[in-house]
Amino acid sequence: MRKRVVITGMGVITPLGHSVAELFANSAAGRTAVGPIRHFDARTFPTTFASEVKGFDLAKYLPDANRFDNCGVNTKFALAAGKQALADAGLLDVKGDRSRMGVYLGSGEGKEDFEALTTSTAQATAPGERVCNIREAVGLLYRRLSGPQEAEQEMYGPSGYLADTFVLEGPFASCQTACAASSQAIGEAAEMIRTGEADVMLAGGSHSMIMPLGITGFNRLTALSQRNDSPQTASRPFDLTRDGFVIGEGAGLVVLEDLEHAKKRGANILAELTGYGSTADAFRMTDPHPEGRGAIRCMRDALADAGLNPTDIGYINAHGTSTQANDSAETAAIKAVFGDYAYKLPVSSSKSMLGHLIAAAGVAELVISVMALQKGVIPPTINLETPDPVCDLDYVPRTAREVRFDHVLSNSFGFGGQNIALVASAFRG
Repeated sequence: MRKRVVITGMGVITPLGHSVAELFANSAAGRTAVGPIRHFDARTFPTTFASEVKGFDLAKYLPDANRFDNCGVNTKFALAAGKQALADAGLLDVKGDRSRMGVYLGSGEGKEDFEALTTSTAQATAPGERVCNIREAVGLLYRRLSGPQEAEQEMYGPSGYLADTFVLEGPFASCQTACAASSQAIGEAAEMIRTGEADVMLAGGSHSMIMPLGITGFNRLTALSQRNDSPQTASRPFDLTRDGFVIGEGAGLVVLEDLEHAKKRGANILAELTGYGSTADAFRMTDPHPEGRGAIRCMRDALADAGLNPTDIGYINAHGTSTQANDSAETAAIKAVFGDYAYKLPVSSSKSMLGHLIAAAGVAELVISVMALQKGVIPPTINLETPDPVCDLDYVPRTAREVRFDHVLSNSFGFGGQNIALVASAFRG
């Protein structure tokens, strides 16, 4: 029989809170973290708002925080969330052999020296011209860029810092599957425990794209909401008037552990990770298959992996981005998997309040799902005011709902057609 995998610790740094308790309380209360962009001057951009982490200071979490001064915020968020998760699991200061403890992170690119790039390009462009002298621009960049800081763009960097800081000497990996990355990291880390490669895995994700190139890229894809006159109502999953997602940032880490290992050390078990499904649409780079074919398969695979029937699921934390294509395709996929029961099943989108944390989205939503499982409270989908005939399920609009259930499904779908579904279950021994 395969090993059972349980969750024994969780930690987050998000726009809605710097702890698991704060994140869930704000989610259940239907609060939003969306507001004008403060990280840079975005007044000339088509989208001028985002969901930013505010008041964060790594020194509150690590005594030697200054050694990470060259790191991007994705690394700093991950370190703070990782420390919370390991402390929650009672594994932060455990001495001895840590070769059976690993790390698997879904992460995005680190910080970019936007000022050096743009000033070098501008300086290498003659007055009145629209094309720069590439050779001159590269020469200027070579003199301006810092090697150590450029190395922080590497996507595996945060994983390495986690392993080094917390002495995690077991399996080490990172993945970059866009908006599904942190959920995939959790699923793959669970597989490592199931097959005996590790006893404990610190898994999740960290990301920030709230910078000029990130906002520009998503604007050019027409993926971001441009509701600049009302940012707090801009993220409106499943609403007929939705016009794109709201970009966010943050990190989340969970401690996954072999059940017998957790029992032996008397760990507090928060939930059991019972199901994992992973598929690809193989359809289009930026749009999901309109019938949700990949999403259908990954949800069915996750249910089969958990040994559950569709009617065993009591709540779905949807990917729910607030784009026209995603929300309609996800709704169609849920109907295909759950049949008539889909109309009785509460579904909500944390992104309506939290924004879209990109590579860190899935883990933040799994944390919320586990808390909902424990508390018997389903956070709402806020800003859902105008029903969409195509999106006609129970999306728990505007206010939270008290419901007791034993199994929750959390969806994460990414650009490129990656689809991940995780099932978390109440631990019953």
